[in-house]
Amino acid sequence: MLDFLGNLKRTHYCGELRAPDEGRDAVVMGWVHRRRDLGNLLFLDVRDRTGIVQAVFNKETQPAAHAKAEQVRSEFVVAVEGKVVKRQKANPELASGEIELVATKLHILNNSKTPPFAIEEEINAAEETRLRFRYLDLRRPKPRRNLALRHKIILEMRKVMDELGFIEVETPMLTRSTPEGARDYLVPSRIHHGQFYALPQSPQIFKQILMIAGLDRYFQIVKCFRDEDLRADRQPEFTQLDLEMSFPRQEDIFHVIETVMVRACAVAGIKVAAPFPHMLYKDVIRKYGSDKPDLRFGMELYEVTHCFPDEAKQKLQIEGSVFALAAPGAAGYSRKQLDDLTEKAKALKARGAYFVKVTPEGLSSTIEKMIGAENVHKLGEACGAKPGDLVVGVSAKEQIKGTEAAALIAGQLRLQLGEALNLTDKSQWRFLWITGFPLFEWSETEKTWVSAQHPFTGIVDEDLDKLESAPWEVRSKGYDLVLNGYELGSGSIRIHRQDIQERLFKALGLSQEQLRRRLGFFLASAKSSPSPKPPRRRTSWPIRPAKSMPRSSTSSASPSSPKSKNPPNDILVSDPGGRDVHLAPKSDGVRAVSWLLGILWSIFGAFFDLAREIKRRDRSGPKWFRCSLFVALIAGAVAETDNLGAR
Repeated sequence: MLDFLGNLKRTHYCGELRAPDEGRDAVVMGWVHRRRDLGNLLFLDVRDRTGIVQAVFNKETQPAAHAKAEQVRSEFVVAVEGKVVKRQKANPELASGEIELVATKLHILNNSKTPPFAIEEEINAAEETRLRFRYLDLRRPKPRRNLALRHKIILEMRKVMDELGFIEVETPMLTRSTPEGARDYLVPSRIHHGQFYALPQSPQIFKQILMIAGLDRYFQIVKCFRDEDLRADRQPEFTQLDLEMSFPRQEDIFHVIETVMVRACAVAGIKVAAPFPHMLYKDVIRKYGSDKPDLRFGMELYEVTHCFPDEAKQKLQIEGSVFALAAPGAAGYSRKQLDDLTEKAKALKARGAYFVKVTPEGLSSTIEKMIGAENVHKLGEACGAKPGDLVVGVSAKEQIKGTEAAALIAGQLRLQLGEALNLTDKSQWRFLWITGFPLFEWSETEKTWVSAQHPFTGIVDEDLDKLESAPWEVRSKGYDLVLNGYELGSGSIRIHRQDIQERLFKALGLSQEQLRRRLGFFLASAKSSPSPKPPRRRTSWPIRPAKSMPRSSTSSASPSSPKSKNPPNDILVSDPGGRDVHLAPKSDGVRAVSWLLGILWSIFGAFFDLAREIKRRDRSGPKWFRCSLFVALIAGAVAETDNLGAR
């Protein structure tokens, strides 16, 4: 029979009892982790979030408690009263292994079914099972430690931001759609029929308003929502440290973020030193083939186009550049392994993969007949290859304007080879700042230059003259923070001059009507002396003529205010690229009919309920009820059709 907790109070957590507590009376509460019955002695390992303590039940000295302990099984919830004594033989595997609790009384607070998997540090249960029984999985030490560590890191972040003069401000969750890099999650508005709130992909607009208002330094540990395909490091909702500063230099921003990162890593027991290294975007692409490189191993890229004569380029159908790397210790790769590498390269849209094996006897290559022995040696020397290395070169099938397509392919092969050859030092934590991002990038689907940033990203002063004439050469004041091959954060210095902002909007092909509907409230505030400030998100907008507004399958709209002087009659939707789509507004006549049908639907709904009750009592039912039911269904279908059109 289960016991009541009553006024019983816990005096100690299980994992906090130590040798200095010897001789004290203690009351611990938790789950039974393990039970061992040795006859006269019965041992219960009681577990809570701090750890485990061993409770001993002696049949001779405490028969009632011992008898009750015999009923206990794994994961029962219990409270144990007793005295802390020193163990005859300490258990080094437990933090409380020097002592044990000699039980005088046992309270069984709840029982439990046998769990589907053991509550241990490491288990081999399927992920589906662990997620189905998430409440049991979270009892394991590892997930519990992760949650506790996350709490400590966020707490330290808040301490740092407070010390640096930042004010935490909570921004709304139900808001209007703003230009971001993914689809919005939508929440239907009950009051504004056919319109939706959008869950924020980031507090983009609100924090700009805070800076215009003079808050100077803002931050928030904020939940963000992005409706996009899942990836290993991306999920629909995530939490980010969001911050904004007024009158910053780029060095000021880096100092703030580096201070946060150093302190947060220290909480996790990781030592990192600031300042972090910097690289330009164009250099990091050519050197590592990625804008988020993993610096825990070398294997850098080299452009080796000069090693391929024009005749060889024609035969191999090489159109652009060729990039190569030297994989250490991979000269012994078999033909099958080389074929696998070739297939991986082709899957990444490579024209071909070219190999050179460097052995003590000399160099051998699959393309020696094409480029000649001299160029094979040049290829090996250009990559700094040593005996035992395998030189891997690639060219791209399709060229990408504004970047090196072959380098991007080689960068992916670099990561795969680094993992296969076990080159990554897992103990390292390598931060890197990347700056000098292009403001625009080429879109193959749109066949035009599109913005790689959000429309408020600052432009490098020297590149302003190229905004209209050569947008592909324009650099942004954006920056990314990368750690071990992952993008931790991104941001930029914002545009604070209205004339430059208008030039960028014009380059994007945004009409005044589009700007008014999507950003009108912000642009109005931006005329009141905004200060320079950095955002914390980098997203994507296209450059498109204002007249091009194809219908989008994914919509997001903002509810109109009931107090608005000019509430919009149509719904504004956007796709992932930020295109504005206006669904046709309903005329007054259509709105009147829709309103009337809604009233009729409500009236006939009441008749339907009454008819159903009469039919329940009398199966025949009057014919007029059947007629009213039919008319109600027709009216409802028409009203719903109108609603769908609005959506």
